[in-house]
Amino acid sequence: MTLLSLRAGWLEVDLAPQAGGSIARFSVDGRHDVLRATPADVLANATAANRGNDTACYPLLPFSNRIAGGRLSVDGREIVLRRNWPGVNHPMHGDGWARAWKVERHDQRSAEIAYDHAAASDGGWPFAYRARQSYRLDEDRLTVRISLENREAQVVPAGIGLHPFFVRDAATDLQCRTKSVWLADAEVLPTERVTVPAAWDFSAGRRIGEVALDNCFEGWDGQARIAWPNRGLALEMMASEQLRTLVIFTPPQRPFFCVEPVSHANGRIAATRLAAGDTIAGEVTFRLTIQ
Repeated sequence: MTLLSLRAGWLEVDLAPQAGGSIARFSVDGRHDVLRATPADVLANATAANRGNDTACYPLLPFSNRIAGGRLSVDGREIVLRRNWPGVNHPMHGDGWARAWKVERHDQRSAEIAYDHAAASDGGWPFAYRARQSYRLDEDRLTVRISLENREAQVVPAGIGLHPFFVRDAATDLQCRTKSVWLADAEVLPTERVTVPAAWDFSAGRRIGEVALDNCFEGWDGQARIAWPNRGLALEMMASEQLRTLVIFTPPQRPFFCVEPVSHANGRIAATRLAAGDTIAGEVTFRLTIQ
């Protein structure tokens, strides 16, 4: 198992390229976890299986969230994708999280990893692409850049995103501004886009435990603030233009929650277009402050 360790000032980040190009840990002085820490035994299993879904944060590409029934229509061609997630009836979160990534570069404060995907004919993603993630750690922030290059000689659907699992306690607060949200059915498939209801409005900030969500929000301005008043910490998350859709997941009675910056709404990957040889890229910054 190979971890890439980044250190800068009071911040520490451990990367697990073999475990789906994931982040294994992001902490303050090694004592206060910002993201859920990956236990050693879980990390060993994740690395052996090349899967990052049990880690602190993993990449979402070439699509975010679920594709209903695995059926995707692209320019008149119907594509059927196999299930890839235990207990879920629909392919979810692409395949970058379930592959080993190669280390391109690494030093004390930065790293770059890459994954080359060959077009699959067995129910996997049928379009070739090259993905990259670069990480830069400064004294008060972690910056992650994620990109996907279309290696097909045709226009293809393509999306990117990050899936961080933030630690949570009874006082954890989230603040973000969004305009609309997709309602979802029992299988978390989007059904209708509506104006954000008051009960789901985080613009003034509210405690995570006040509402249970697994929904996709649009019209996000690219900024979110998470506060842990019991620990005297706060985090500002800032996303670039390509990552202005937000999935908020607040499962009840769990020690984590997710605020996921992504490039497209749930179930809308077929509507995206990336020309031959082009790249979609976005950047997310996680800035920490002491309250």
